[in-house]
Amino acid sequence: MKILLVAFGGFFGAVSRYFISRKLNGHKSKIPFGTLTVNLLGSFLLGILIGKNFGEAVYLLLGIGFMGAFTTFSTLKAETLQLFEQKETFKSAFYLAITYIVGIIAGLLGLVIGRS
Repeated sequence: MKILLVAFGGFFGAVSRYFISRKLNGHKSKIPFGTLTVNLLGSFLLGILIGKNFGEAVYLLLGIGFMGAFTTFSTLKAETLQLFEQKETFKSAFYLAITYIVGIIAGLLGLVIGRS
């Protein structure tokens, strides 16, 4: 049952990430906003989920399954390397800094909201 919860959540997380990333990354922008959006939103929502402490089944479905597939560490790294290879050193550093700094802040904010 645990594996099914993770798999079910993962399916919907991956589809949601694909949809959002495709819509937002399709625009001409300086950084990949689709990936940035899903990673920051995922950090915030995971913070809320952890703060609410719904229990194991909900955490398996939403925390590990959905959020695990919704957020993407590998795409972040690939896009950062692409920016770097395109000689966009400042943009790649900015993208990483925003992702990590705002991601941690978003996660903490979600945790505070979840606990209140």
